[in-house]
Amino acid sequence: MLKQLHIQNIAVISKAAVAFSEGLNVFTGETGAGKTIMISAIDAVLGERTSKEIIRSGEDAAQVSALFEDISPRAGKALEELGYSDDEGSVLISREIQAGGKTSCRINGMPATVSILKSVSSLLINIHGQRDSMQLLAGEQHLHMIDAFGQTEKDLEKYKTVYTQMRALEQELSGLEMDDARKAQRIDMLRFQIEEIEAASLEDPGEEEVLHTRRKMIKNSEKILESLSASYDALSGNGEAEGINGLIDLLTANTIKAAEFIEALAPMASRVEEIGYELAEYAQDIRSALDEFEFDPRELDSIEARLDTIYRLKHKYGADISEILTYLAEASRELEAITTSEERALRLARELSTCRQQAVSLAAVLSQKRERAAARFVRQVEEELKFLDMPSVRLSAQRREKELSPRGADDLELFIVTNVGEQPKPLSKIASGGELSRIMLAIKNVLAERDDVATLIFDEVDSGVSGRAAQKIGRKLAQVARDRQVICVTHLAQVAAFADNHLLISKEVEKGRTFTQIAALDEAGAVRELARITGGDLLTEATLQSARELRERSRACLDSKQVLSGKEERDDIV
Repeated sequence: MLKQLHIQNIAVISKAAVAFSEGLNVFTGETGAGKTIMISAIDAVLGERTSKEIIRSGEDAAQVSALFEDISPRAGKALEELGYSDDEGSVLISREIQAGGKTSCRINGMPATVSILKSVSSLLINIHGQRDSMQLLAGEQHLHMIDAFGQTEKDLEKYKTVYTQMRALEQELSGLEMDDARKAQRIDMLRFQIEEIEAASLEDPGEEEVLHTRRKMIKNSEKILESLSASYDALSGNGEAEGINGLIDLLTANTIKAAEFIEALAPMASRVEEIGYELAEYAQDIRSALDEFEFDPRELDSIEARLDTIYRLKHKYGADISEILTYLAEASRELEAITTSEERALRLARELSTCRQQAVSLAAVLSQKRERAAARFVRQVEEELKFLDMPSVRLSAQRREKELSPRGADDLELFIVTNVGEQPKPLSKIASGGELSRIMLAIKNVLAERDDVATLIFDEVDSGVSGRAAQKIGRKLAQVARDRQVICVTHLAQVAAFADNHLLISKEVEKGRTFTQIAALDEAGAVRELARITGGDLLTEATLQSARELRERSRACLDSKQVLSGKEERDDIV
């Protein structure tokens, strides 16, 4: 469950630390005090999309952190698979949003991405609010609800695997199906291209570079010979002048002779002698290069022709020899595939027929399970709605068969009758906000029974209701809170009266800036807040007494067994 929430620089909230308890946690406060901002802050730390506009004016960054304790084994396993420890059943999730637009996330102090944050938090907490109401109205979401309720995930995954194989076979088979004229044209083209490339005998991807180097050498052969000859003459000398090597020999002999008398010259004499040996080796290397340097002027024509062939092939088949060879391999495979396409088409058709039969069979199993799940779902939601003071509501799940799709062969939409004698109409046709709020609560409660998420948040689920219906919503939230933690944002005293932990959000202006405060109320404070909600800011003994009675009757209701059943008698306790 969510144990603590820390918020800093989120909208009008400068700094707040909120402690949550087991059971029903209720937020109340005046309009504009920051109740919606609380949900936005929780959304942010859960990895939902947010923006820098959420940052408090004048600040550089906003931070939100949430501490969860006693997390479920499923959540702990997910954390472990992602490389995060659960710290003995606890996990701390934090997120920072910077004014520059960057965001950073951490799980137990270790860096995380927003997508990881979202996948982990979905196993820890569920938020139900206006977004869910819109999803409730969308007919395409109803099949997802039934699948979640019926726990058909394994059947759906098995079907999806076969369906994906079927679609791949269909696409492959479609690619083989071309008329004879097109096939003949393609075969001729591929054969011509393959023969043209193979005729060039391309093997070495580095051949072009070698040819360019050789061509450059041949084109500059006279300069090369002149340079080598001049270098050799400079070292070894010619008939007109003595070379460097002869002078070095003379220098060596004289320095060695001088070193016999001046001991300090001995190292220099040795070094000069070494230099002489090195220059002699250089002269020999240059002589060898001159002797080995040979070229045939006709070779240049051959190189130019080869480079021209490579250039033409590059223009058609790739940027370099490697790409040309890759194209050759692909063209060869395509030619083989086309020439053997009839045989492959027959084989693929047999595989496709078998795969389609499997998909149809698995889709039928999925449809049957969905029909049974839909019937149970409708019954349970109707029972919840009876409890929520909507006894005449009748739901139905209308299924239409369709072509195989990634989600099976079903189109499913929930229809509703809100009054006796009316015709069923799509859930999206609900006009009353109060009806929609209660239907959403009923559906979410039924779906929640199928998962192990420990914390549920309801954001103004009582919108559009009052009186008896509001009291029923409060009792239903209290019922849900017996098995898991519930956090609720409300503006109705009938709902707040059931709180195990009542949190007041208030605002005040200081030095021209608005600050939001969040405080946990004791029993006396909770009574005063209930009195304010029902009677306004001017508290009287009468409004306080009425609030005490509301609180006491709500407690008495919780202690009775009636809160455990959706089939209770119609008489109101409050």
